[in-house]
Amino acid sequence: MPLIAAVQMVSGADKARNLEVATRLVREAAALGAALVGLPENFSWMGPEEGRDQAAESLEGATLARMAALARECGITLLAGSLLERGAPDQRFFNTSVVLGPDGARLGVYRKIHLFDVDVGDGATYRESAAIAPGSECVVVETPFAALGLSVCYDLRFPELYRTLSARGATLLAVPSAFTLVTGKDHWDVLLRARAIENQAYVLAPAQGGRHSEKRVTYGQALIADPWGLVIARAPAEGEGLAIAPYDAGHLERIRTRLPALAHRRLP
Repeated sequence: MPLIAAVQMVSGADKARNLEVATRLVREAAALGAALVGLPENFSWMGPEEGRDQAAESLEGATLARMAALARECGITLLAGSLLERGAPDQRFFNTSVVLGPDGARLGVYRKIHLFDVDVGDGATYRESAAIAPGSECVVVETPFAALGLSVCYDLRFPELYRTLSARGATLLAVPSAFTLVTGKDHWDVLLRARAIENQAYVLAPAQGGRHSEKRVTYGQALIADPWGLVIARAPAEGEGLAIAPYDAGHLERIRTRLPALAHRRLP
């Protein structure tokens, strides 16, 4: 029975340090037996707005080359949670998630569709669309043991995306995130468990967790939920860590057979 792991980080403006931390935690998860490891949103860089242009890369850049080599070294499927991708319209970037196979090959690319333009009351104003262009495609990736549906952070609030991923065969939903402390404390568990229950799928939710700057604090508690909606692994409230648990295809199939809600769906 394969193990899956969600990484928790506190990424900052020092990309080299962030990548060292990501590499160490991925290796740690692989050493514990994880076959699939997920990194959080903005794993490679989470700095001030004026640093975006320097931090952004193409999909052929050094960050993904390093992650591909790491996937090969560890013999795992690696979800590179998200990074700033160059080449979006209007001199903006994409917030892009990439899945790499055990041989380092790129299995899938997803560009975050729903952008975080909100005022949540934590003293900061978030206007992701000022620098990020939205993606437009739902993506399901075939991994060696599960169909992996891709999403990023704020996407979690839009259940129709996950219904589409489920309808396309996803049995494992990835939600790499950097949830704010204000929203995370009330909504993180509820929304992740709801997506698991609604779609009778495992949910892998890597997270940022801690203080990134004077104005930015994230919630943490990276977790894994099973298809019944139970949290079966959780990282600490803040700081670096791992959530690791089995992906049990038999358990998933039993739930879908005994409570065939997906087959009962009637709306288009």
